[in-house]
Amino acid sequence: MGNARPFYVDIMVLHKGVTGSCILINIKFPDGNVKRILIDCGLFQEEEYTEFNSSFPFNASHIDYVLVTHNHVDHTGRLPLLVKKGYRGRIHVSYDTSTLIANALYDSCKVLKKRSEFRNEKPLYTDEDVETTLSLIASHPFEESVYLEDNIKFTFFMNGHLPGAAIILLQIRYHDREKHYENINLLFTGDYHKKNMFFDVKPIPRWVHQLPIHIIQEATYGDMNSSEITTVFEKNVLEAISHNFQVVCPVFSLGRSQEILYVLKKWQDSGKLDKNIPIYLDGKLGIRYTKLYTNDALFLNEECKNFLPENFTYVANNAMRENLLKDESCKIILTTSGMGSYGPAQIYLPNFLRKPNALIHFTGYLAENTLGRRIYEAEPESVVEVAGLTVKKLAKVKFTSEFSAHAKADELLQFLKDFENIKTILINHGEDTKKDAYATKVVNEINAKNVGILGRDYFFRLDGYGLIKSCTTKFH
Repeated sequence: MGNARPFYVDIMVLHKGVTGSCILINIKFPDGNVKRILIDCGLFQEEEYTEFNSSFPFNASHIDYVLVTHNHVDHTGRLPLLVKKGYRGRIHVSYDTSTLIANALYDSCKVLKKRSEFRNEKPLYTDEDVETTLSLIASHPFEESVYLEDNIKFTFFMNGHLPGAAIILLQIRYHDREKHYENINLLFTGDYHKKNMFFDVKPIPRWVHQLPIHIIQEATYGDMNSSEITTVFEKNVLEAISHNFQVVCPVFSLGRSQEILYVLKKWQDSGKLDKNIPIYLDGKLGIRYTKLYTNDALFLNEECKNFLPENFTYVANNAMRENLLKDESCKIILTTSGMGSYGPAQIYLPNFLRKPNALIHFTGYLAENTLGRRIYEAEPESVVEVAGLTVKKLAKVKFTSEFSAHAKADELLQFLKDFENIKTILINHGEDTKKDAYATKVVNEINAKNVGILGRDYFFRLDGYGLIKSCTTKFH
């Protein structure tokens, strides 16, 4: 380039797989000024990566700004640790995320405290750190550009992943009287889906599609097309109910809990599900989120707010849970967490796994080495270690990805095809095999000058013209 006064961004990630999402952006201006921005700051939930939770490979007090895509703990759960270690800038979120995030962070703090007590370690952070974090939250509407400073602005766009989820456009410029510098436009999809049953997703405006742009895109299901998704949940659950089975569905607290409740209500309304079958939701965080969905706290479609099925009960205490475990009658229990490793699911799963008249039906992504993944992959009648217990797998165990809030490969490719001038595509957020598979699809189908795969071991340097280079990092 022959530019003695460089203007570029370095982009790197702290995560290797699906959880622990954290993207670090270092901006180098021609006048020597450097700015550092984080997109998300999440907890690692895969067992093999939890060692990364306790520290950052950078000085937290040197971060200038934080932007958040959405309120899932694998994208927000280390914000209080960042604050504990010295960050004092604003944390920019959408309006709905600002409504939801306090519940997520206090619950995360509680879970981490219990885990640290069990391991005789110091907790990652305290309630006081959460309080300080919440005091730094700044909320913004969709499609309103916000200047972080004269040369840096961002805009949130709607994302169907869950209420409040945002696609983030980050625009960086530099004005010089003697030399022209091309603006650097970065688009972060976050965990992306084009639709949501609770609200209408407004498309990205055309002016964004016309920008020369670098896109950082997730690839959680990058090896699968939407046509490959088999719709099995209704068949599996209703068949189990017809045989008087008890059904346990691990669900994510935010998004999946409410979606499955809405589905069950629709089954009742259409006569597919007997309204005499009791339905329960267990998990304090899932219950709190569900109540937020029903009390006008979020920007949801009006017709979707009455989504709770009949004969539905919140599990309010341990006594109710014990009664459910003893009761052998036909029922449906939704319980957090969705991957089974936390929350009441740790109690329900070993109890129901040993019952031949039970169906355990997972409803979302199961990360490697999580309890849910181990249970699902275990052979029938094999012995499984579940929450410290050794249990024979007698229950039927099923899985579906039909409710996934992540776009599949064909939908991700279509998202890219709407852009007219893509400089670079960086594949992010997914198991290695899935990122590799999706990167191959992108190279074959999308007219982009450069395609890379983000990982913890290397970074990409970009400017307004395209990719400058990729280099290894010093992260460990």
